[in-house]
Amino acid sequence: MKVFKFGGASVKDAQAFHNLYKIVKEHSASDQLLLVVSAMGKTTNALEQVLELAYSKSDYRTDLQNSYTYHQEIVQELFPQQSHPVYEELEQLFSKLQHLLQSFLTDVSYDLLYDQVVSFGELFSSTILHHFLQTQGLPNTWVDSRKYIQTDTTWREARVDWVWTERIIKRDLPSLLAQRPIVTQGFLGGTNNGLTTTLGREGSDYSAAIFAHCLDAESMYIWKDVDGLLNADPKHFSDTIRYDQISYQETVEMAYYGASVIHPKTIKPLANKLIPLYVKSFINPAGAGTKICDCTNDKIAPAYIIKENQCLISFGAKDFAFVSERNMGTIFNALSELRIKINLMQNSAISFSICIDLHQEHLQKLIQTLQDLFVIHYNTGLRLYTIKNYETLSTQKAMEGKEVLLEQRTRSTLHFVCK
Repeated sequence: MKVFKFGGASVKDAQAFHNLYKIVKEHSASDQLLLVVSAMGKTTNALEQVLELAYSKSDYRTDLQNSYTYHQEIVQELFPQQSHPVYEELEQLFSKLQHLLQSFLTDVSYDLLYDQVVSFGELFSSTILHHFLQTQGLPNTWVDSRKYIQTDTTWREARVDWVWTERIIKRDLPSLLAQRPIVTQGFLGGTNNGLTTTLGREGSDYSAAIFAHCLDAESMYIWKDVDGLLNADPKHFSDTIRYDQISYQETVEMAYYGASVIHPKTIKPLANKLIPLYVKSFINPAGAGTKICDCTNDKIAPAYIIKENQCLISFGAKDFAFVSERNMGTIFNALSELRIKINLMQNSAISFSICIDLHQEHLQKLIQTLQDLFVIHYNTGLRLYTIKNYETLSTQKAMEGKEVLLEQRTRSTLHFVCK
């Protein structure tokens, strides 16, 4: 039994669906498959824009129509017969979304509404994929992941109820998998009162790992538009290296520091049951890819990780006193209340600095909360570089020509924030 996760690029157009089918067909003859699919192309971004407009009482109809047209055009390529039921199902989903947007209540939190709205992207893609595989002669079962991945109500980053989730997955899905492949959604969970939750941006990897863990899968595969797990983003570095095999621990640290190929929470559910994870290319499925498993890496190539749109904030005591543990506790409490994650922190005698993802609303709330207690300075529009397993040459190459505002080194990892 294997879990396959397909990201947005692997279902971005009609040709991508045909390519996905070839991969699934090849494996379905010998393996039980559970397919986890993300929203198509840039649909999540598009729905976020629709939500922003609707929440601010602006006209969102053009943006919503553009999203509908995008899906409709792909459906028309995949299903030439206009009478196919996928047309009606897609229209019903968009009607539900439009009704939800029209019934917005101003006293409901933005984050709650975010989960209800943005989740439609995965409902669109999984519905289309389910029907497409059927037309290609590959019977499959569509499953609503919101009924199986049970969570709390931490909107936009829900916490999984592992005991209940594993119980109902093991109760229902093995018998379905014994008959045919399952198609389900990434990124989504559900509460015990029927509301939709999401597991964090790019959370489809995590969804797949949850299913793999609960089903005791033989392995999990993430199908990407790159040849495997690379030591750097090819958008920023031309001389990337593919890791043939890498340990769970190395991968967890890379994901935590911001490597975009894998969601940070993906590895733990797999490592707990020693389930290997393969990162493969849907463009070149025969390629070796990367195996992530319980192994030891004596020496591996340095990994270069960049986090964009960073904010560096420094807190100083107003009376030039030392920044004590009590001061830092006050800062940490404020960060926790606003659900702001620290990407890097450093303290000196009279200041405490943190690097975070920039979110203007959260930044202003943090400043309002702490400005009476601290002198606060901040810079925005920055980059956070992380080099794992750094060497002198890799360090010099990465820092050359950059204005470094903060630098931090450990035995194996270098971080620096720059303009």
